[in-house]
Amino acid sequence: MRPGAPRWVLRADGEEATVGRFRLRVNGGVRSVEVPGDTPLLWVLREQLGVLGPKYGCGVGACGACTSLVDGQAVRPCVVPVAQVEDKRITTVEGLSEDGDHPVQLAWVHLDVAQCGYCQPGQIMAAVALLSRNPDPDDAEIDEALRDNVCRCGTYSRIRAAVRRAARLARGAR
Repeated sequence: MRPGAPRWVLRADGEEATVGRFRLRVNGGVRSVEVPGDTPLLWVLREQLGVLGPKYGCGVGACGACTSLVDGQAVRPCVVPVAQVEDKRITTVEGLSEDGDHPVQLAWVHLDVAQCGYCQPGQIMAAVALLSRNPDPDDAEIDEALRDNVCRCGTYSRIRAAVRRAARLARGAR
């Protein structure tokens, strides 16, 4: 291949795609990846960068297991093309705190929220997004903000209680 020539890959569906280089700001660091621009961010996070907190659940943005933050907003990386997030601030559950002392993480642990745990990174990130825009949500607001994050174990009442606890912790209350 001559220098500067576009690189192509053959996708599983038989279509060709141009490979591009994308600069990503993930969990406080900067990483570059070479992938087709329409590659879902979730695959780049997990397969290219080894960031395993966001989980694959449905692949269509319906379950919330992959929920992460892009410039502080909750998004579903399974349906966000990597080209849309170049140079934006991407935060996954791993990026909340090096030692697990983010108020939402602390509340989750204090209230023993997780059952199987598969959905919890997405639930936590949805809660972080909610609390960043509404530091004292009531139960209806919590339910609305997290309604599209599916917990197959049904720990919704513990999740709601943990969001309330996290709000208190963030305000410095116990």
